[in-house]
Amino acid sequence: MGVAVEIDGDDLIVHGTGTVAGGGLVATHMDHRIAMSFLVMGLAAGKPVRVDDGSFIATSFPGFVPMLRGLGADLS
Repeated sequence: MGVAVEIDGDDLIVHGTGTVAGGGLVATHMDHRIAMSFLVMGLAAGKPVRVDDGSFIATSFPGFVPMLRGLGADLS
């Protein structure tokens, strides 16, 4: 996606650069936090960001998809 990241224990630290290239497919490993994080990042990305599976997002945050669509996200 064009951003530097590091893993510290259970934390994923993303170092912002001001722009995000996007254009990639994220392997979520069925982790709703990864799926939601990268979909939010996609709002600021130059190219679309895709996740391999987002079906489990509704389990932890049922209003996530409508909220993102309300912000202008194209979640097709």
